[in-house]
Amino acid sequence: MCDEKDLEKLRTAALSRRRFSALVAGAGLTLSLGACSSGASGANDADTDDPDAQGVAIDESEVSVATADGAMDAFFVHPQNAPAPAVIIWPDIAGRRDAFKMMARRLAASGYAVLVANPYYRNAPAPQFADFADFIEREGFAKVRPWREAANAAAIMRDAAALVAFLDAQGAVDAARGVGVQGYCMGGPFTIWSAAGAPGRIRAAASFHGGGLVGDDEAAPINLMDDINAQLLIAIAQNDDARAPDDKTRLRAAADAQGVTAEIEVYAADHGWTVYDAPAYDEPEAERAWARLLALYAAAL
Repeated sequence: MCDEKDLEKLRTAALSRRRFSALVAGAGLTLSLGACSSGASGANDADTDDPDAQGVAIDESEVSVATADGAMDAFFVHPQNAPAPAVIIWPDIAGRRDAFKMMARRLAASGYAVLVANPYYRNAPAPQFADFADFIEREGFAKVRPWREAANAAAIMRDAAALVAFLDAQGAVDAARGVGVQGYCMGGPFTIWSAAGAPGRIRAAASFHGGGLVGDDEAAPINLMDDINAQLLIAIAQNDDARAPDDKTRLRAAADAQGVTAEIEVYAADHGWTVYDAPAYDEPEAERAWARLLALYAAAL
């Protein structure tokens, strides 16, 4: 998991990643997660070599979602041409930022109506940090600690129900189809909490290098398998697996015991490998994980 013990290593890698991103942007190249170019009007045409884009025109906007605890700011992007199955994205510890907008645009260009949630909305609007390097530079671990405590299992379940209700009310969403949810780092457990909070609608949940999936607390995701009605994709980082090698076996046993369809795999990359601005971003393994995500949604939604 994302660990303060690795702070200096994260700082160096994050800054290197930021410099690389700036060079790529300056050269006008298409980022691997950016399937679309954003226009001032909020409408986007996926004109890129990305195989997922398929020339799908998309619309995007900042939205406000009424929840039991207030109003969540979120980013909503969807195909222009027809209603699409909905997906919720829970970001990593550094919160809702451009890296996840890029990811959402790519997913929308593949035919999904995507809502990027702000997990910290109870405390601060997004973006709280410009990128992961900014998170490290501004002592993000300490800053978000109380925010993370507010985003507990019960809170995320309430949020998930509200997010699904918002999505189902949108004309861009095909409410006859299931909803997907994906989460990264601390957002990993949010996916199963979300599936437990809206079991009648969420049909697929994907955790990428998620922390805290296994525990003895009754709210630990591993103990909620009987409360969900979703297929799972649990993608584990190799360094997380090295720290807790029994977790994958325990997750498999829990899923099997409740008859939950689950793909559980350790990837040959470190924690954060799927997020473009993360220090550990690994394009080959990120692309492999993306392909498995699309396969999950194709099967379950």
